[in-house]
Amino acid sequence: MRLTTDEAPTWRLWGEEKCDGAIYTVYLKKVRYHHPSRSITQENDDDEISHLEWETVRVRFLKAGTLERLVESLASDTGELESTFVNVFLATYRTFSSTRQVLNLIIDRYLALQAFASSSPSSSSPPNCNKKISVPHHLCEDHMKALRLTLQVWLDGYPEDFRDPPDFPCLQQLKDFTSENLPDSDLHIKVSHKLEKMKREHDIKGSPMLDKILSCGDEMRVHCPSPMTNGTHHPYDFQDIPDSTFAQQLTRMDTVLFKGVIAHQCLGSVWSRRDRGRGDASASVAATVEQFNAVSFRVQSTILVDTELKPSQRARLITKWIDIAQELRMHKNFSSLKAIISGLQSNPIYRLKKTWGAVIKDKAELFEELARIFSEENNQLNQRELLMKEGTAKHAQTAHANDRHLPKALEKLATNPLATSYGTIPYLGTFLTDLTMIDTAIPDTVADGLINFDKKRKEFEVLAQIRLLQGAANAYQMERDEQFERWWESVLVLDDKEAWRLSCQIEPQGSSSTREGKIRKRAQYGHRKNDSIASTSSGSSSSQFFFDNDSLCSPLSHNDSCSLERKMSTSSSSSSLPSLDVSVHSGGTTTSGRTPDRSVSTTQLNQPHQASPYITPDFYIIRVSIESSAHEIEGVNLYKSIMLSNSERTISVIRKAMEKHGFEGNPEDYTLAQFLPDGEMLLPSSANVYYAINTQHDLNFVLRRRRHGDDTTIIRRNPAKDHKVRKKLLVT
Repeated sequence: MRLTTDEAPTWRLWGEEKCDGAIYTVYLKKVRYHHPSRSITQENDDDEISHLEWETVRVRFLKAGTLERLVESLASDTGELESTFVNVFLATYRTFSSTRQVLNLIIDRYLALQAFASSSPSSSSPPNCNKKISVPHHLCEDHMKALRLTLQVWLDGYPEDFRDPPDFPCLQQLKDFTSENLPDSDLHIKVSHKLEKMKREHDIKGSPMLDKILSCGDEMRVHCPSPMTNGTHHPYDFQDIPDSTFAQQLTRMDTVLFKGVIAHQCLGSVWSRRDRGRGDASASVAATVEQFNAVSFRVQSTILVDTELKPSQRARLITKWIDIAQELRMHKNFSSLKAIISGLQSNPIYRLKKTWGAVIKDKAELFEELARIFSEENNQLNQRELLMKEGTAKHAQTAHANDRHLPKALEKLATNPLATSYGTIPYLGTFLTDLTMIDTAIPDTVADGLINFDKKRKEFEVLAQIRLLQGAANAYQMERDEQFERWWESVLVLDDKEAWRLSCQIEPQGSSSTREGKIRKRAQYGHRKNDSIASTSSGSSSSQFFFDNDSLCSPLSHNDSCSLERKMSTSSSSSSLPSLDVSVHSGGTTTSGRTPDRSVSTTQLNQPHQASPYITPDFYIIRVSIESSAHEIEGVNLYKSIMLSNSERTISVIRKAMEKHGFEGNPEDYTLAQFLPDGEMLLPSSANVYYAINTQHDLNFVLRRRRHGDDTTIIRRNPAKDHKVRKKLLVT
């Protein structure tokens, strides 16, 4: 009997099937099979003609199970390698297990199958083993082959899992296993080669993988030669750098970083590291984050550092960045494009009304078109559609229906016979937020503590998109420009306080412009407070993006209205995954803790009304911190994200926050307060939090010990006094 593919199979959900240590989702699949005639030797034509018939078969997918059951499911019931299951498992197992634990289970199962295969066919378990093997005796070899193939896929696809110098214990354990049981196999040869190579690399370079990621290898590290004997070097001046050269060099740097991203390090529970022990687990993502901020900070620095410029001169600097951003759009580099847009939208730059008033109309409109790519409307639909259409295309080719300038540039690119084919570098934050949303919204385990493997499948869908775009990025072939790199390294990077001080020195607070109305009209797609970047804390040289230890990061205090924003919404794009928009609003703060010059943000009045940044039809995502020195790590305030349904009472939310932060106690001993621009709102213990909170402001909350007389009220606080030392704000 042979199944045919003449017609597409139809699927129908049958239900769930539970067994010891596993839950399966069962589908009924209608297939067509080829049933040979009763006698193919008969001369009768009817006997020679095959009969096509339909059959319904049951197909099971593992929904949840113990780790042992997951390992058993690496092979199908017939012993064939479950390639899709293996790919999902290897990409996501770090969220619920470890390399050593999984390796031990695979080896133990292989040895048990091997012993069972050599035992009597009537036996139900291997000799000297009480564990029953639920595999037919004649299929043991097939299951063993599937495990060998799994180990090979693991070594080829995720070698970093075994890179644990100096002894490489897991790889050494695997070599010992293959030496004893598979001495002449391809697997043994592969393992031996990997171990020798890793040891050699470690002896020569120390930790080559991490060094390569963090420094991006020789391609990314700048080695400035010694001064010339006949004079000093004459580095680029910002205005003199051709836009195409600037875009190419940023794209070259971004390409190295993006191709070096280890996809599974983007997983929400790995990146946010709920156990606060991330270490180097997300080094490749952190390097991309730092480069993103490096671009945004240089946008600010080049515009602000010379305070003596006239508005028209400073406007030319903004125009320069807009032109570079357009070139990046042609290169399909959405990472640096987003970074430049964020830098131009940051408060220190955006508040310069006189400067923006001097930007010529066409360039201001082009800026709107570029910013529209990252619009939050419909769950970032514009950006997602671009990635779908251009992810593996040779050239940029898509513009918004309302765009006037970008279509001309795209048409010129399309008609150029010498145009170079490019890959695509996405804004990684889109994927990080999707993965964080999945991690936040879907539980890790289901009934009886079984690992929720359906969640892993959803995470894998996002990781697969990253891997696909990484393959497309191989199309980039760009030469390194050392003169540009010398200029890049020479740019003074301002921290957020210094950037705000210079901005206010250029245009003092309260100053007005006759063109303000014109600016607001132009900037309706310009400044969006949750599109801005995070900035480093004062005196820090390390850049921050939007995530850090427990997810998002910003160097702002609790009540700063320069805030982190997240939005969960149902995607109307082609992606079936929920999305969480994560971004940061950067800028200085006054002594009252509020963002200066809020009048600029009234540009949003020209935009369609938007719901609260966290709202969905059924729930919000709120962020809760703890007011306790015991829950601060090296000056870092930890926030935890909590899903809030429309039936949640205060005590229930407090209990969830305590569990998230990992400490015990009586929830009634704590209070929950929402941070508002002019104070805090304490919630009564019996309140329905969903309806009690103020959704017109950021959903940031604090959990603190109950004080005598605490009741619902607005408590006036001065963040400048409460937080004399600026801290990084971490959210998960």
